Amino acid sequence: MADKNTVEKFLDNNPQFAKEYYDKKVKADVITAAFNNQVQVKDPASYNDVTTIQEAEFIFDLIKGMIALLIQADRCSYFGSRARNGIPELTTVLFDVSHNSPFEKNLVDSTAEIVFPTDMGIVGWTAHSKKPNIPRNVLLWSASKVFEELTDIERQFHKALYTVRTYLKCERYSVGLLDMTKEKEFFDEWPIKLGEQEPYKGPKTPDGREINFYKLIDYLLEDKEEIKVIPGPPADHWALVSGLPTYVAENGFICNMMNVGADDYFTFQKEAVDETGWKIKNVLSLPIVNKKEEIVGVATFYNRSDGKPFDENDEQITEALTQFLGWSTLNSDTYDKLNRTEWKKDIAQEILMYQTTATLNDVQTILNTQDKFGSAPEDCDQKEMYKLLRSNIPDAKKVELHEFRFSDFPLSELELIKCGIRCFFELGVVEKFKVPAEILTRWMYTVRRGYRDITYHNWRHGFNVGQTMFALLLTGKLKKYYSDLEAFAMVAAGFCHDIDHRGTNNLYQTKSLSPLAKLHSSSIMERHHLEYSKTLMENENLNIFQNLQKRQFETVQHLFEVCIIATDLALYFKKRTMFQKIVEAVEVMPEEKDKINYISNNATRKEIIMAMMMTACDLSAITKPWEVQSKVALMVAAEFWEQGDLERTVLDQQPIPMMDRNHADELPKMQCGFIDFVCSFVYKEFSRFHTEIIPMFDGLNINRGEWRALADVYEAKMKAIEDEKKRLEGGGGQGERRCLQSKALPQSSCSFCICIVNFPLTVFLICSFYRSRWREFKDMRYLLDLQFMNVCLDVYLYSVCVCAQACVHR
Repeated sequence: MADKNTVEKFLDNNPQFAKEYYDKKVKADVITAAFNNQVQVKDPASYNDVTTIQEAEFIFDLIKGMIALLIQADRCSYFGSRARNGIPELTTVLFDVSHNSPFEKNLVDSTAEIVFPTDMGIVGWTAHSKKPNIPRNVLLWSASKVFEELTDIERQFHKALYTVRTYLKCERYSVGLLDMTKEKEFFDEWPIKLGEQEPYKGPKTPDGREINFYKLIDYLLEDKEEIKVIPGPPADHWALVSGLPTYVAENGFICNMMNVGADDYFTFQKEAVDETGWKIKNVLSLPIVNKKEEIVGVATFYNRSDGKPFDENDEQITEALTQFLGWSTLNSDTYDKLNRTEWKKDIAQEILMYQTTATLNDVQTILNTQDKFGSAPEDCDQKEMYKLLRSNIPDAKKVELHEFRFSDFPLSELELIKCGIRCFFELGVVEKFKVPAEILTRWMYTVRRGYRDITYHNWRHGFNVGQTMFALLLTGKLKKYYSDLEAFAMVAAGFCHDIDHRGTNNLYQTKSLSPLAKLHSSSIMERHHLEYSKTLMENENLNIFQNLQKRQFETVQHLFEVCIIATDLALYFKKRTMFQKIVEAVEVMPEEKDKINYISNNATRKEIIMAMMMTACDLSAITKPWEVQSKVALMVAAEFWEQGDLERTVLDQQPIPMMDRNHADELPKMQCGFIDFVCSFVYKEFSRFHTEIIPMFDGLNINRGEWRALADVYEAKMKAIEDEKKRLEGGGGQGERRCLQSKALPQSSCSFCICIVNFPLTVFLICSFYRSRWREFKDMRYLLDLQFMNVCLDVYLYSVCVCAQACVHR
């Protein structure tokens, strides 16, 4: 007879025989003899049937015990897992078991079993994920709050977690939200590309993002509940200093630290984290992952309420919650996309209502093909139209297009459009890049119509910036660093840089919650100007770059972005140190060829210089001759005051002095501050960089002297008036006694005497002010002189009142 080992070996080598024997139907007494315990089986039956019955009886007893002692449920069911034809499925074995139900009633016969796939229902999810199902009401509570709050992810997480806080059974928990930005702005990459700043070497998320917690939400659940929101938390914050949230964000692991005091890998804060004396004992930290498998945050739970460490059940509950929260971010993302689409639509509609493309008649005012050739532009020869266009636009020397001192005041807006076309011909880019004459004319005319008729940021300012860029390239000799295509894009970007400006700055857009502020998070107006410019490029009837190759066109679009975004003065202080280092490096190079190679062979340096050129162009009015600069300064101030009026009336806020027309008399002083703090550096460094640009720096210094003189005169006269007011306030009685002692006038003439003394002083101050600055100020005199006159008149009237009171008391 074979022994046990021989039989087992035979069965292992013959699995088909074992299966057939196991499933073979035999008599009941044969099966009963094979088992120690008496079993009830149908005749005939197989060993497989008996095994199933024995398992069912064991599980039946186990389930009844679980119902009674552990989960305290009303009833329970047991489902078996199997696979048919390679497809997993679930089937009922024990169904509707209660604490007192008989086994025979709950055992499901194979002919009546319920079968369903593993991707259906709660039971299917449990079998598929191999994780216990979380009580339904917990997720339902969270879900109700998630769908109540769709505006942003922070509020969504807060409401969902706070709703189920009692179920979490911990003393405290925090949620760290990760910055979802994957790419840096181009101007933030400049220092890294130049080797001035080390590239980021810290931890990254699995999808390659730098780990940066932009907000931390701290929930205290002990005693008095409290919520603390920490935007931009420091790295040494107690919730982050251990490095555990960063580790979880980097690896996506669930970390359960049962005794933080004994842990050597993470540096948890051993002492109390705040004034309450609360200390960290055990920690459970989990990643919050969205549907794109991106880690959007880290949830960390501290100190289980019963003092024990977090167990596997806690891990499963919190994992299900954080997974649900991660998936719910799709709601806020969709909501954000819908809003952005709506905002874009509003902005586009606003643009279309205000602006239209230049008409054929507009084009014919410059490119008069009907008069010359008797046909429309599209029917004319391109070379003939180039000749016609050249003949209809001003000569560059005649209007001083190459000069830094250029003034737009003598020219009409139509003449400025023609001058803009002349700039492109002077650069030699029209024929080189096959720009159709009709398209160039229509584009230039449409750009002009894109500017609103506001006080300062209008078409004249836009043209001046483009003209200054043109002058810097040719007169300033900066063209040698750039290709013709780059120069073409830079001048075009200069003309477009403030298109559709509304006369208010970025801060006002943010305060007023305008659609632009909602659409763009930074450089609000600049990004709008850029988008408007790109919209013109998308129209084949306006795209002056339509004959470029795809790579060239992409280059132009990037250069537009660099140039237009660079006009945001908030970015000026980021780039000026980098520009200064380039200037210093070039200064010590003896050979011109080395200087050109140092810049033109490095795209980053070219962009930095290009960005500073745009700043120099945008501020160029400060370098113009004084008669031009004084008028432009008044226009800038007037537009600022208009914004200040809107802030006062619409936003119900007090504007800053620069925007407040009540501080108009401080304009000279503010101009000096603006020159010293912003403008001086730009033109000083450019004059070092290229001596051809020195005239701009000289013009700046001359204008600063003029503004300083005005500020000094005004301050001196205001001091004289203030001294006179103090004398009158503090010495009224003495003045009366001196008057009484005078032999020239009777005692009753005291008030009259003081008035006579003060009136000539007032007149003298006003007249001397007029004589000193009448010729230079022209329009400015109405602003400053009249305000000064009002002050003097107030002092005069005040002196009359003081004298009258003194006489009455006498």
